[in-house]
Amino acid sequence: MSTRRHLAVFTTASLPWMTGTAINPLFRAAYLAKDGDREVTLVIPWLSLRDQELVYPNKIVFGSPLEHEAYVRRWIEERISFRPSFSIKFYPAKFSKELRSILPVGDITECIPDEVADVAVLEEPEHLNWYHHGRKWKNKFRRVIGVVHTNYIAYVKREKNGQAIACFMKYMNTWVTRIYCHKIIRLSGATQDLPRSVVCNVHGVNPKFLEVGKLKLKQLRNGEIAFTKGAYYIGKMVWSKGYRELLDLLSKYQSKLVGLEVDLYGSGEDSDEVRKSAELLSLAVKVHPGRDHADPLFHDYKVFINPSTTDVVCTTTAEALAMGKIVICANHPSNEFFKQFPNCRTYDSGEEFVQLTLDALAEQPAPLTDMQSHDLSWEAATERFMEAAELNLPISAEPRIHQTSKASLPAFMRTRKLKQSLEDASVYLHQALSGLEVTRRAFGAVPKTLQPDEQLCNDLGLAPAKKKRLKLKLMT
Repeated sequence: MSTRRHLAVFTTASLPWMTGTAINPLFRAAYLAKDGDREVTLVIPWLSLRDQELVYPNKIVFGSPLEHEAYVRRWIEERISFRPSFSIKFYPAKFSKELRSILPVGDITECIPDEVADVAVLEEPEHLNWYHHGRKWKNKFRRVIGVVHTNYIAYVKREKNGQAIACFMKYMNTWVTRIYCHKIIRLSGATQDLPRSVVCNVHGVNPKFLEVGKLKLKQLRNGEIAFTKGAYYIGKMVWSKGYRELLDLLSKYQSKLVGLEVDLYGSGEDSDEVRKSAELLSLAVKVHPGRDHADPLFHDYKVFINPSTTDVVCTTTAEALAMGKIVICANHPSNEFFKQFPNCRTYDSGEEFVQLTLDALAEQPAPLTDMQSHDLSWEAATERFMEAAELNLPISAEPRIHQTSKASLPAFMRTRKLKQSLEDASVYLHQALSGLEVTRRAFGAVPKTLQPDEQLCNDLGLAPAKKKRLKLKLMT
């Protein structure tokens, strides 16, 4: 294999669905390929027209993968200062209404030819592997790095029978990440602890937000009024995204927050309920439809309030800091990365929330230094990713998971082989269960997704799935 690295970034969503797992892997692919030292392929889900209509906003649909790719490229090129040089491939996928998620169909490792299979970056490795049935990732790729985006445990605990489901999901996530990944990067300590994992925020912000921050800094230094609006929050309008916590705080302490005005921006299934709850308050809390956080409408707000504790690392918090705003958020592991910034104020109680809010509205944000701006950038995030994933090492110096030195002690060799044998058996069991339609259905998979259907095959130019029983063996 060439000494030039090839990274294949697999993710679970794609634009125009404006979700973190669509946007952040796209930026990661662009910045990994920026210096030209690496070949990068972004592998994203392709949905049938019917599923696109369910998932994508504003009636945006694509007649072909080429149309979809053009949309993705245009979006990223409008937000960065260089021409991205990564390639894009699509894997067949279906949308699950029950899980509100896109799930892979068939063996998505086949998207990357064996001769260039080097490093696989699995954005949401647990999600990609719950129902994986096919080639073992570790056998095909030299290194498999998982990046955990979502605190699934926190979400399912809010559902009916949530504790029981969370217990099962915790085990399942541990199982599939252990057998399919060499290394796991958890964006924050708010995620489930997983085998061979490190905590590191490997996300950055859209450069446009840093440009706004520089403009605000210039205005402050010139003695101009940089911020003319008060407090706001932006996020998907569902109760689990912090709206419940925020409205509860405002309701409980509205007598101490007299005169406070807060604007809420978001769209989602709980929009009507959030609006009704806000109308019951004596405070001026206005609910608006969701908008892009980069919209100039947000530039003049001074205080961003984010009480959410279900995020892993909140993108909008990073964006608000990049724009030079004061951020008020809960003292929670998901906000640990942001505590290094003077404009991030964390609270442990309702009383602290009140005091921090009043103080923030009465003072000016601290100037964002060049180093702080860099720490929020995708350049810095890419550096952190390469270090956390141990990809800065020469290929010959990397840890080789499946090889044992001849100089090793016999006892160590026996232990290593035993662990490998147990892992192989565990993979075999997972492949056996994920290969049965009845098992897949029982655990929430979309029906008939072992192989892509005729429509997906036609859309992606794939050979029709052969109607034969898949062999349940480890492929090498």
